[in-house]
Order: sequence, then structure tokens, then C-alpha cells
Amino acid sequence: MVDQVEICSLDLRYEGYRIRSSGAEKALLLSISAHGIREPLAGVDKAGQRILLDGFKRLRCAAKLNIGIVPYLSLADDEPGGIIELMRISNAKSLSILEQARLIDELINVHQICNAEIATLLERSKAWVSVRSGIISQMSHSVMDKIFNGQFPVYSFMYTLRQFMRINGVKRDEIDEFVNAVAGKHLSTRDIDLLANAYFKGPDEFREQIKSGNISWGLSRLKQSYRAGGDCTQRERQMLNSLEITQKYMQRLILKFNDSRFKTNTFYAQANLLSGGILRQLDAFTQAIRQFYDRSGKT
Repeated sequence: MVDQVEICSLDLRYEGYRIRSSGAEKALLLSISAHGIREPLAGVDKAGQRILLDGFKRLRCAAKLNIGIVPYLSLADDEPGGIIELMRISNAKSLSILEQARLIDELINVHQICNAEIATLLERSKAWVSVRSGIISQMSHSVMDKIFNGQFPVYSFMYTLRQFMRINGVKRDEIDEFVNAVAGKHLSTRDIDLLANAYFKGPDEFREQIKSGNISWGLSRLKQSYRAGGDCTQRERQMLNSLEITQKYMQRLILKFNDSRFKTNTFYAQANLLSGGILRQLDAFTQAIRQFYDRSGKT
């Protein structure tokens, strides 16, 4: 049952487990100012406390708009049960893989629930749980804080930096140095990708410049070399452009797939046809791009 509660009565101990997004919060602020809070905040009622698990953006927006009373739904009467229930409905709640990983880490290390039991409760495979529990172990507290505070993009850690750790053997303290150097600079994922490749695979001089905070200098040098195109032929430049466009739209889609604002049957019918067409080509594309990546890496 949905209750109306005072925002000052909510325990915010899990606020740091959800990733901040200034852009999403601005859009939500406009929506709430026009239509109010349409979806209840959610948490657990434990020993007279309301511990919030979901709805932190809505809560912050309510505070900015001087809304003192918000709708609230209790998911369970203890934290493990509430976390499990939130993750079971995460497709609708748009939990990112990193938020899932942090909550699973909480279940394992604080509430002493084993991987197999979590998998059973979530109706997921043990591998699904294991992958997420392993992500947190790869991150330092410093990097985790920067990602969850919105200072460093999730995508760049998941799909750029973790690749360097797994394939190139880059150590965690080196990842920390890079993230500390570029976090909070409002860089695009494309810019971070350029900087990371040069930082971990380029000359020591470039690495030292980035560590010293000369981000603009580094990006300028890198973009000039890319624009110049070197000795690339027209066909090669066209291929590079196609790869850049593909990467750009893959990044966009990854971040949009769990958007809870997608609701209409018409949208889902068309999206299903299009995503099915992509899936039918995905294995062939993955094999081709992997072979091309290996071949280009040997030059």
C-alpha cells in the first residue's frame, strides 16, 4: 500500500548506492514541477525506520520544490528483502549494472548471503550474480565514489577501463590515477576513450601531462592527429568514420535500453522488430569486429 510520508522521515543510507545524473535530475525536476510525483518512492520499514532504496532523484527534486510529503511504498520489512525485491523489479526501475553490482556486494559482504542464494532469490543464474559481484572488486573506493557521484561516466569504466584491466593487464592503482586526473571535467565518453588509449598505450610524456592536469592539451594533440588522418586513404577515412558512428550509437543505446519512460505498445512492437534484426546480425558482427580489432592491433 502506498503511504504519504514526510521526506524528513526517510533514512538515506543507500543514497550513495545509486548513480547521480544531473541531466536526468533536471528533466525529472521539470516533470515533477508540472505533474507532481507520479511514482512512489520505495524502501523498507524496519524497526520504526523507513530506509529508502529507490527514488533518491525524486526526493532531491521534491526538496528543491519545497514538497514536504511524498508517496512511499514499502518493499519489505528488512534490508535484504527490500534489496532483493528492488532488483527483481529492476527492469522497470532501471537499475544499471553497476548499481546492481553494488547492491549484490551489500548482500554478500554485509548481510552474508551467498551467491547461490542470491541467484535463487532473484531467479537469475549464478554466473549473472558472479559477474556483478566481481565488478565491485575491481574498483577502488575513490573510483566508486566518483562514478556514483556522477563525476565519471559508468560507460567509460565498464567498457573502456575494464578492457585495459582485462586485456592489457593495467593495475587498479593505474586506473585510479587516470580517473582522478579526468573525473569531474565534463568530458564525453569519446574524449575519455581517446585519453585512456593514449594514457595506457602511449608515451610516458603524455601520461605525465594528463597526471599534471593538462587535459585540454592532451585532447587537442589527439584530435589534431585524428583530424589530420595521416596517410589514410579516402576509403580508410570512411571506414574510420563508420566505426566512430557505430561506437557513438552503441554508447547511446546502452544507456537508453532501461529507460522506464518507454511505455506504449506501438513503441515496443516496432522496437522488438528492430532489435530482433540487430540480434540476428550480432554474432556475425561481433566476429568481424573482433577479427578486425586483432588485425589492426598488430600494426
